[in-house]
Amino acid sequence: MATMKNVHGNTVDHLGEAIVAGRYATGASIPPEPKLCEELGVSRTVIRESVKSLVAKGLVSTGPKVGTRVLPEEAWNWFDPDVIMWKSKSGLTREFLQDLQELRRVVEPAAVRMAAERATAQDLAEIEAAYEGMRKAVEEGGDYVTYDLRFHQGLLRACRNRMMVQMSKALSALLRTSFEISTTRKDGPKLSLPLHRAVLDAVAAHDPAKAEISILVLIDGARQDIDDVLATRRKLPSLNIPAQRLKAAA
Repeated sequence: MATMKNVHGNTVDHLGEAIVAGRYATGASIPPEPKLCEELGVSRTVIRESVKSLVAKGLVSTGPKVGTRVLPEEAWNWFDPDVIMWKSKSGLTREFLQDLQELRRVVEPAAVRMAAERATAQDLAEIEAAYEGMRKAVEEGGDYVTYDLRFHQGLLRACRNRMMVQMSKALSALLRTSFEISTTRKDGPKLSLPLHRAVLDAVAAHDPAKAEISILVLIDGARQDIDDVLATRRKLPSLNIPAQRLKAAA
């Protein structure tokens, strides 16, 4: 059963990546079942189930006589983590990053305000552990980006709003891109640690106004980093390879 699940997942990934990368044009039909079976080495059942998954994600529509057609980007489910990851693999565009940055500036401050009102001791312990991982990575070297991601996801979970938590999955691509860019700046992670501490302290003190101000300082700094990279046309990080690890402080 596990193998069948992997085959299904790999097939959905293959087709989803091809659609998001533009290898099938909007309105065009993807290849018929027999051709896909031969090309991917899978059964018709796997192809049919995979197409159902793509329909659920808003990437394609199916109908008698018209086959399986690719829908325009506006119809895609941009809150689906798979769609975000496929887009990241095909190349993060300026417009896509700007959309995500605007979403982050709307969602995260509101979520952090709620987290300051609702965070439990368990929530705070998880965010504190993530912060500790960031601090350790700065001082001793290691995977700073993963802990930074856990810190922000912990804040979003602490707001205790299921829809906001779902949105955090869409934001993860932007957060990771942003964190990877900041780690390439000289002393970027080291300088951001006290800003993260200020957010955590405000949430722990149950001070919504202070928490919101503190997260906005972080978000606007990250936005500037991304804008600087876009302005210089430097290559953006790829999300399908492990994040860069920090070296130990000298």
